[in-house]
Amino acid sequence: MSGIFDETNMMRALKPYLPEGESTKAGIHACANESHIRRIFSGGILVGNTLIPSEKGGMVRVSRSKVSTCDIYLGITDHYLVMAECEECKHFYEYDADIDPRVVPVTEVHSEISLDEMGTCYRLDEIRHCEIKKGWMGSVKCSLTMKNGDFFRLMLPKLGGLGKGMPHHTQYRDEIIACLSAVNT
Repeated sequence: MSGIFDETNMMRALKPYLPEGESTKAGIHACANESHIRRIFSGGILVGNTLIPSEKGGMVRVSRSKVSTCDIYLGITDHYLVMAECEECKHFYEYDADIDPRVVPVTEVHSEISLDEMGTCYRLDEIRHCEIKKGWMGSVKCSLTMKNGDFFRLMLPKLGGLGKGMPHHTQYRDEIIACLSAVNT
């Protein structure tokens, strides 16, 4: 658990989800209290938790949810919001979910896609609404709703854990809050 509160580990965890050419300018440890992610895929078949391209593949509608607290790293780049789990978490997957393709765009499967990576990276301009409130003990509660309907309820703690593993936590948290607050202006 103590390895969670380490900026080097955080940057390493966020890196695989960064789009090409982007770099993390601020990142913190946070808690995800709730998440609901929805996707529609076409042209692939589901093998385990991975979509594989196939001419025989049809439409796959997937909903991925979690309504219990888990530790995440939350980072921003110049154009993206990036999230990575600190430790492996279990999620509830629902297949053939009732998802409207007019709201959630259909993604064509051209290469393998892991469903575990759904909801890890969003363009900042994909955020439809962000509500920020003061929380308990100096924390900040943040509810994010994306244009495609994905939803996250996060808690950004005041401190970056015990020890000195996250020396820039306060600065980075303020940068992230300012970035997300600007979405609603």
